[in-house]
Amino acid sequence: MTNRQAKLMQGNEACLEGAIAAGMRFFAGYPITPSTEIAEGASERLPLVGGKFIQMEDEIGSMAAVIGASLAGLKAMTATSGPGMSLKLENLGYASLTEIPCVIVNVQRGGPSTGLPTSPAQADIMQARWGAHGDHPAIALYPNSVSEAYSVTVTAFNLAEKYRMPVILLMDEVIGHMRERVVLPDENELQIIDRTKASVPPEEYLPYKADPDGGVPEMPAFGEGYRYHVTGLIHSENGFPTTDAEKTAILLNRLMKKIDNNLDDIIKYQEDSLDDAEIVLIAYGSTARSAKSAMDMAREQGIAVGLFRPITIWPFAEDKVKEIAGKAKKIIVPEMNLGQYRYEIERAAAGKCEVIGINRADGEIITPEDIFEKIKGVL
Repeated sequence: MTNRQAKLMQGNEACLEGAIAAGMRFFAGYPITPSTEIAEGASERLPLVGGKFIQMEDEIGSMAAVIGASLAGLKAMTATSGPGMSLKLENLGYASLTEIPCVIVNVQRGGPSTGLPTSPAQADIMQARWGAHGDHPAIALYPNSVSEAYSVTVTAFNLAEKYRMPVILLMDEVIGHMRERVVLPDENELQIIDRTKASVPPEEYLPYKADPDGGVPEMPAFGEGYRYHVTGLIHSENGFPTTDAEKTAILLNRLMKKIDNNLDDIIKYQEDSLDDAEIVLIAYGSTARSAKSAMDMAREQGIAVGLFRPITIWPFAEDKVKEIAGKAKKIIVPEMNLGQYRYEIERAAAGKCEVIGINRADGEIITPEDIFEKIKGVL
């Protein structure tokens, strides 16, 4: 017996509710359009469930506070957009190297700089992968509905905890601000993953000891009797800095293998009418909704069009894109930027089929008609 009830929810609201259901009990942030509703909601909701909300002085401090809260044992999140995300990147790199689980929500707006604060964009795709300097792993997820804003946020926390790393949840202004009817699951229906606590006494604990083939270290909370050093410098198993080349290679390779060895667990996507598709649309977020309508329009006219929608943006679904490129005659990639994801698709397609972009960076959405016209134009 469940107590499910239908609700009219905004995407940002659903994201917050998903985070709380996943166990998020700390939020630090700074108001910025179009993500502000997440912070506003967190300030009201977290005290009711025993959590803490803090408005920091800026986005740099927000990310630092989230890292500290996670080290103290709380599931922690921040939310931002555009220039705020840029400010978080140094500390996001720190969280990657020190293996601190946390979730960073980026409700994208037009850029660069302060850009178009109230307009939609999908221009932070490459930033989500390569924004922090150096070689580092990355997980970035992208819902396309209010309902998915809830469920994918839960997934983001699960992946962050399971693999001990920051996870970026990308939305665009359309998804963040749209309202839809949703039926949220009961919390007892959700799979919730928590970080692995230490299995050895404090005197035997090494904070970064793990199988070098992609193992995830155990993570007790500060205050539980385990004292250990956390540094943004390259470190050995004991947490203290090292310049030893062999230890450096072991650490960095292990960080990457955490992802590379678990792609089947991390990569999620949706396929629609791909079996006979001669033209395949690859789209994500709100643009995927336009792509679905355009596909339906094309099918009504007898044009064999399919849709591939990545939910996991990073790591990139390379094997699946290669498979699509080997069967389709053309791939069309609509996105609200000047071609960021298309370039990755072209790389994976490796000339097997033509890859065509539909790109807007003017603050306007890509409509079903825009995509349908392009479909007809490439026949």
